[in-house]
Amino acid sequence: MTTGTPSLRIAVLDDYQGVAARLGPWSSIPDAELTAFADHLDDVDALAERLAPFDVVCLMRERTRMPAGLLSRLPKLRLIVTAGMWNASLDVGHAVRQGIAVCGTTSLQSGTPELTWLLLLALARRLPAELASVAAGGWQTAVGDELEGRTLGILGLGTIGSKVARVANAFGMRVLAWSENLTAERAAEAGASLVGKDELLRSSDYVTVHMKLSPRTRGLVGAREFGLMKRSAFLVNTSRGPIVSEPALIDALQSGRIAGAGLDVFDVEPLPPDHPLRSLPHVIATPHIGYVTERNYAHFYAQFVEDILAWIAKAPVRVLDADRSSLQTV
Repeated sequence: MTTGTPSLRIAVLDDYQGVAARLGPWSSIPDAELTAFADHLDDVDALAERLAPFDVVCLMRERTRMPAGLLSRLPKLRLIVTAGMWNASLDVGHAVRQGIAVCGTTSLQSGTPELTWLLLLALARRLPAELASVAAGGWQTAVGDELEGRTLGILGLGTIGSKVARVANAFGMRVLAWSENLTAERAAEAGASLVGKDELLRSSDYVTVHMKLSPRTRGLVGAREFGLMKRSAFLVNTSRGPIVSEPALIDALQSGRIAGAGLDVFDVEPLPPDHPLRSLPHVIATPHIGYVTERNYAHFYAQFVEDILAWIAKAPVRVLDADRSSLQTV
């Protein structure tokens, strides 16, 4: 990095924990200045003003929306680097047409399935109520559930869903799986049985979502699907909020249509302070931390620097094209 006037100004957005400077090898970028922002901005005018001086913007996943209307107000911007190889909050097509290079990173795949099991186990053993009781000077308040012999339904059996399935097998659970293109052979390889979506919802004691957000999966679990689930069943979503209809989820929780939910993802993030999912009973909510581990962050930031250095050398790597975004031009 430079101590004089830099030739390259780099912004890192949404560095919530203030760790970007420490975890990334930024000093290997010659004649550059790094600015990491810990706060989150939604307002387009405020973002345009903040980002106007920067040549490079680094995005931590989909925390900040970068639509065409914002990109058009950033004539100095020449490179966007995003954590991951797909970003639904970035209009990649418009960026490319504007002459902005867009590059991504690979991602470690352990954190999200581990958090999935943390949420599922906490729901099963009524952990928030027991922790609160002990902290208040009390003792046992609820009767938890054993997982052995219970049924886990997995919507989406890709890399993360398969990791979840293998842990379920270790617990002695029956594992069902569904996605539109899943085959019985592929399900069996992960230790699951392929069933129809409705059968999975009717039969499962726990339902967990592991699908990519797309027009096809948006609202995949709605009022009809909650109506199929057991009243004793729990939903876990560590994928993307809009895959589950939020109004239908809130109604199902308030009416007792399902027993509870473990949620790491939401329609709007950060979750508004007065949002009902912050206070509903039988909800365990975490602030989209499935991938937030020191090891994964260090991996992201190392590849951010690799991307920037490769772009400087006019040999960009991990380049995203217009097909890597589902954001509509706005």
